[in-house]
Amino acid sequence: MNDLIQNDDLYLKIKNILQSARDKTYRHINFVMVEAYWNIGKQIVEDEQRGKDRAQYGAYLIKELSSRLTKDFGKGFTTTNLKMMRQFYQAFPNSHTLCDQLSWSHYRLIMRLNNPQARLWYTEESTKANWSVRALERQIGTLYYERIISSKEKQPVIVEATNNTKDLLLTPKDIIKDPYVLEFLDLKQNNAFYESDLESALIEKIQEFLLELGRGFAFVARQKRIKTETSDFYIDLVFYNYILKCFVIIDLKSGKLTHQDVGQMDMYVRMYNDLEIAQNDNPTIGIILCTDKDNTVVKYSVLNENENLFVSKYQLYLPTEEELRAEIEKDVLELQRENI
Repeated sequence: MNDLIQNDDLYLKIKNILQSARDKTYRHINFVMVEAYWNIGKQIVEDEQRGKDRAQYGAYLIKELSSRLTKDFGKGFTTTNLKMMRQFYQAFPNSHTLCDQLSWSHYRLIMRLNNPQARLWYTEESTKANWSVRALERQIGTLYYERIISSKEKQPVIVEATNNTKDLLLTPKDIIKDPYVLEFLDLKQNNAFYESDLESALIEKIQEFLLELGRGFAFVARQKRIKTETSDFYIDLVFYNYILKCFVIIDLKSGKLTHQDVGQMDMYVRMYNDLEIAQNDNPTIGIILCTDKDNTVVKYSVLNENENLFVSKYQLYLPTEEELRAEIEKDVLELQRENI
């Protein structure tokens, strides 16, 4: 028995050594990336300052760099990302103020603030309170800094903010899951980070169903990442229909359909129309597949100005709501029987 106790104690010591080493590795990778992006921003600013027509030269420089870096280092170097790196250096011109506990996602949020004092305050508070990106986004969105500096009684404000973010603390594993870190390391994203087993299996079934319909569907992407300035979104399935000459994007939702789900899909459709479609493509179509324990809802999301086109032309080639609903309900039953 004493040997077992000693062995268990030995195991816990070794476990702590390995966990500590992993945590340090995650944070080191993260800070190496932050430093690299700061230095890239610095180089861009210094090179732009030597240009004759700075605005025109700067636009050309960013575009050229993006093309060459993407070819050599992967997809993390879009023109938008390079502009963010330039802005990063301008917002934090002193490298000594960079914190090794904050991720690039933290800094993307902080540097959008116009107030330099607010930027410094959120940097320090994020570090002290160990805020995740979601926690930081919440604090900025609720004007935590402004409420603190304007309140005579600061403690109630601090207590409220602490309670509202206690479940949103940063863990080292969050860093290695960060899509920007994966881009920096040129690693493929693991979709297991973003979807449950049941959802994954359902998406797989829907993908097979649409490809087997024989109505012009070609698979484009799964868990397609699209970005706003501050957030990342993942579309479950993206197809291109070569008969309709349009993208068809599909998102699976668990639970009842909400107005927020419809609004998000409309945002996806607008972003795809702005960023992805070619000159001769027709407008993007979004489909929301929503499942809960009582029923299945299928919602086609089209912008108002395109409704006539959708009704007269697209319904000939897209699966009907009844077809999709029946397919989902059949797949759910099959998967439940297989104990997924």
